[in-house]
Amino acid sequence: MASSSLLIPSASLALLLLLLSSTSRGGRAEEEEAVLTLDAGNFSEVVAAHQFIVVEFYAPWCGHCKQLAPEYEKAASILSRHDPPIVLAKVDGSDKTNKDLISKYEVQGFPTIKILKNQGDSAQDYHGPRDADGIVEYLKKQAGPASVEIKSAEDAARSISDKGVAIVGVFPEFGGSEYENFMAVAEKMRAGYDFLHTLDAGILPRGDKTVKGPVVRLFKPFDELFVDSQDFDKGALEKFIEVSGFPTVVTFDTEPTNQKYLLKYFENAGTKAMLFLSFSDDRIEDLKSKFCEAAKQYGAQNISFLIGDVTDAQGAFQYFGLKESDVPLIFIEASGAKFIKPTVQPDQILPWLKDYTDGTLPPHVKSDPIPEVNDQPVKVVVANSLHDVVFNSGKNVLLEFYAPWCGHCQKLAPILDEVAVSLQNDEDVIIAKMDGTTNDIPSDFTVEGYPTMYFYSSGGNLLPYNGGRTAEAIINFINKNKGSKPGEAPVEEDDAAWTDDEAEEETAPESVKDEL
Repeated sequence: MASSSLLIPSASLALLLLLLSSTSRGGRAEEEEAVLTLDAGNFSEVVAAHQFIVVEFYAPWCGHCKQLAPEYEKAASILSRHDPPIVLAKVDGSDKTNKDLISKYEVQGFPTIKILKNQGDSAQDYHGPRDADGIVEYLKKQAGPASVEIKSAEDAARSISDKGVAIVGVFPEFGGSEYENFMAVAEKMRAGYDFLHTLDAGILPRGDKTVKGPVVRLFKPFDELFVDSQDFDKGALEKFIEVSGFPTVVTFDTEPTNQKYLLKYFENAGTKAMLFLSFSDDRIEDLKSKFCEAAKQYGAQNISFLIGDVTDAQGAFQYFGLKESDVPLIFIEASGAKFIKPTVQPDQILPWLKDYTDGTLPPHVKSDPIPEVNDQPVKVVVANSLHDVVFNSGKNVLLEFYAPWCGHCQKLAPILDEVAVSLQNDEDVIIAKMDGTTNDIPSDFTVEGYPTMYFYSSGGNLLPYNGGRTAEAIINFINKNKGSKPGEAPVEEDDAAWTDDEAEEETAPESVKDEL
């Protein structure tokens, strides 16, 4: 389809926002003196003047950006008095003049916050809280040393909490290759973890207090609570932190400290297994126990596991087309397929997952019911009828993917009606539409915004429609591409390209297109 003027976040980030979306608060303040405003004209000069600067890429229409704005401004004001000052800035990512900055920093959704160091030579993603106090605390740590020395049990108690992961290097002396490798990894991974180092394991809250090191001890508020490693190869140390610092089963909730685990969970390209239930269910402990057992048994097969309370998962249920009446349920999202086990019993969890790994489970397809009456000029297609109507009918089919909330789709509707009426006497042509929000879209189609249109010829040629949004342009396209063979390029009018206004596609309500 034509490119959209709205930035489309990655699927995993959009999904996370669906799950954790919240109500937007007021707009951005007209005057935000503490936050610097940057653009393509002054960005390089300002960044080059700072060893450490934080930049938020936002869009004026972004609900989460509006929520963040007062907190970001408050944090900027506080950090401007830090010694040395920590500068917070912002860039309007929706302004086309800033598109090169968006590309350079790989911004795929709003708001995106980057930490730039060494006059911009180093860029890191911001993984901290979104409230002012949390932003201040997080950025003070990021602006300081990559790893902080702890000298007493009191230091350890303050630095190692039950809210996040802490990595402690224990050394006989602060020198040598192990110490240097630890510091290098700390600098590289500091945005996502707290690093500490000490000469005395006896001050640490858990683990062998007599060890002299060198050893790395990772503390975490889940699973076995701590784990040691003595492999100081940089790659091995990074892998140890990434694997050991991630829960065997991620808990779905709105706790701010848990959001980074959720983000990583949904960013993972592998298979995802999710257990949704009511946390007040009498069987919750049995269900959790069996699900955790399954995670340990099948986690090595590139399957990630998540458990969530149905009360917190309304966005997930809407997105995946799940029903509350089916809980407790297991939902598996795999490449190109989905699987559901409704009203699952504890003793069914392991056998069902075994069936999945054995490849014997039939996939689940989210679909509206096939309409009993379908006599309007534009035919209604649902997921369960798409193959029959589009691929197997032997007809030339123009198919629109739309969303009910999409304004551009609403403008296009009467035009498609006009096209369908004009071609109603041509028995080889079908004009159809499918609600992309309530039906699974086959992988044959790439739908990144609405409306998206495809044409499938009677000769088996699937073509994206990029022509003008007028009845004349659409009819001409259909007539010129009827019966085309697979691989043949579409025949389009020379002047059929959309204008910027026509070409704009809508991605979703703000709760979907904003990035946490």
